Amino acid sequence: MRYFLRSVKYFLGVSILFTLIIGALMLTGYVSTDVNVLFRAGWKSVGLIALMFLGVSAVYPKFGYTKRHASVAGEDSELRPAVKEFFRERGYDLENDSPEQMTFRSRSAWHRITTFGEDRITVIPEFGGYGIEGLGRDVVRIISGLEYKLRSKED
Repeated sequence: MRYFLRSVKYFLGVSILFTLIIGALMLTGYVSTDVNVLFRAGWKSVGLIALMFLGVSAVYPKFGYTKRHASVAGEDSELRPAVKEFFRERGYDLENDSPEQMTFRSRSAWHRITTFGEDRITVIPEFGGYGIEGLGRDVVRIISGLEYKLRSKED
């Protein structure tokens, strides 16, 4: 169900963005306000563009969200305060803290808007570190920073 909701959010978001861009171009006079002049096939082109957006939106959650492993040495009970501090410094608030996982949400309204509310990062204790789940670009950035911070803390 989460996958379907993400797809719908991205379809609506991309459609609204496209509409705003075309609307701005129409208002400024850069393009015609007649859809039959604006697009070669008129309204049929609008349908084909929407179908393309639908295809991209259906596939994006599969590649846009990931789970990766952050390799850090130490016990979860010792590292947990440093992990929470790391996320706080990076602009995330602790949403849920249980022995099985921690979840964080971004404090930035802009980040929440640009990710369509899919800004949640889940941290799961695993053997040899943590499993990090979330939006791919955020996960990569967080793993890199978290590994650096926790390794430099050891030195």
